[in-house]
Amino acid sequence: MLGRVLWVGLLAGLAAGLATAVLQHVTTTPLILVAETYETAAPHQHGALPGQHGALPGHGVAGAVVPGAVLAGRALPDGAVRVAHNHGTPAATATDASAAAAEADEGWKPADGWQRTAVTALATVLTSIGWALVLIAGMLIAGDRITVRNAIGWGAAAFAATGLATGLGLAPELPGSAAGDLVARQIWWIGTAAASAAGLYGLLRLQSIGARIGSLILIAIPHLVGAPHPAKYESTVPAELAAHFAASSLALTAAMWMLIACAVGMIWERSAHRA
Repeated sequence: MLGRVLWVGLLAGLAAGLATAVLQHVTTTPLILVAETYETAAPHQHGALPGQHGALPGHGVAGAVVPGAVLAGRALPDGAVRVAHNHGTPAATATDASAAAAEADEGWKPADGWQRTAVTALATVLTSIGWALVLIAGMLIAGDRITVRNAIGWGAAAFAATGLATGLGLAPELPGSAAGDLVARQIWWIGTAAASAAGLYGLLRLQSIGARIGSLILIAIPHLVGAPHPAKYESTVPAELAAHFAASSLALTAAMWMLIACAVGMIWERSAHRA
């Protein structure tokens, strides 16, 4: 049984992850590329808009936000923008030097182009494999038959817990957006996803009124506590772009869960027929 769980999770996650990576390439990736022009232009061009004073977009493919990366609460930043910003003044030179030093401190990151695309796709596939294994484990522990129909129901609940509930407090963010403390956001995200999943299970599976009321309270607790937010809301990204990205990311998360659920159900049923 364990071997079957592992290889079904691997195959389903691989298939769903590759499909999700393609969707990322045409949905969230272009938005990240645009946001990076604003993020890079802001500190070097003294408030100038991208496209002024020589802001030059890079030619590579930007990394996209994968569902697992929401633990960090931000998009995956990378150097997709090259900006000509040296105005010949000491202040500009000092700013350039400090920016270069900060970029060097970040360590290795994939270069624009195929390398960045490959790393993003790999992260998406690994995340999908992990979620596929979680989905299979949950259904087995609950005693549900693993079919396409049942898996889709579990996938919808998983999206509600890891996408909608967490996004209500911590919306997907583009590079250049204001954000709270990273560790605090990660703790809140994990706690909210776990509490929402447990609460949904109680609402859908438990019959007593007290248990259902307790489940509703469990779902509400993380939002009553509140997600960690920055002291000041400042962003270099236009509000329209940020809203578009948040909506696209939620839709992408929903698509990922449906792809995982369908793949798990179909592969599991096919393996049962062969056995």
